[in-house]
Amino acid sequence: MPASELDDLRGVVRDYLTATSLSETVRKLMATDTGYDEASWHRMAGELGLQGIAVPERWGGAGADVAELAVVFEEMGRALLCSPFFATVALATQAILASGDDAAAERFLPGFVDGSTTATLILNGRLEAWDAAAVRLRADRDGTAYRVHGEAPLVIDGHTADVVLAAANTDAGISLLAVRAESDGLRREPLGGLDRTRKTARVEFDGARAELIGADGGAANFLARTSDLALVALTSEQVGAAQRCLDMAVDYAKNRIQFGRPIGSFQAVKHRCADMLVQVEGARSAASHAAEVAGTDDLPTAASVAKLVCSEAFLQVALDNMRIHGGIGFTWEHDAHLFVRRAKATQLVFGDPDYHAERLATLVSEAKGPW
Repeated sequence: MPASELDDLRGVVRDYLTATSLSETVRKLMATDTGYDEASWHRMAGELGLQGIAVPERWGGAGADVAELAVVFEEMGRALLCSPFFATVALATQAILASGDDAAAERFLPGFVDGSTTATLILNGRLEAWDAAAVRLRADRDGTAYRVHGEAPLVIDGHTADVVLAAANTDAGISLLAVRAESDGLRREPLGGLDRTRKTARVEFDGARAELIGADGGAANFLARTSDLALVALTSEQVGAAQRCLDMAVDYAKNRIQFGRPIGSFQAVKHRCADMLVQVEGARSAASHAAEVAGTDDLPTAASVAKLVCSEAFLQVALDNMRIHGGIGFTWEHDAHLFVRRAKATQLVFGDPDYHAERLATLVSEAKGPW
């Protein structure tokens, strides 16, 4: 998509979120059990088509690529949107598309696209980086279906998802199973957490009936790709949120008067804002590159670079924003506090910076041989 069209997309999404994801709305939804507004969810699907932006037209989507989707996630990060969008679109939808299972896509994707169905994905149950050896669930064949057993202690939007996709060990290897919310043997418990703008839950499977997606035992490779695509979405979110923190800090520095002058005129504050800008632009470059190479073999390296760079940048910028605001920025009532929580939470999920630094060392070593 040309840059001008990406700008148009950004403008449409930002306008919508500016009207529907105000600070008061975010705080109200944080306090609810579901954590999102169903009417807004359906409007995003019906009026804007956001849930299907990167889904092929044959299943009701717009057929856009990951770069367009990354713009949407950036704007959602900027607005701290309370929504199952990440779980449904970045995790579940991408897993089904990556599986290559057209029959499963036909069963599930139209509902994801039109907003009638929400979903999530369990990789290892603890929001850790993808590791086939860490898959904890077990599934056994039961006629044409499967029965899933085990517990996933930490699942994004696991308590509200209409469909829970889960990686599980079968006799053939790691498989992807779809468990519908009405299945007997599925139990879900909402959890509190550091980032209250994104809900999590404990999900237990006690013989819950499931449908196979993709080949039995053939999920490891496409789930690894799904995990990297989730990093593209997550780092795009981090860039949008970091930019919002920078904007908040600059605006406050311009308008907060101390000793008869704006605090932004003081060298220490100016330098801090300049450092924040460098952090944000570095993060934007890393996340944009990961989105651009999403369809190539460079994705694993680019995704880890983006997660490492964006996680550290977002957290630093969020903390600096809080510091520039002074004492008020440290209070729960100020939005700076919400961004710090989101920054720390997103730094830890799907691999922290230390993990991705080690992963990059391994990827480079494997690509170029011994050091």
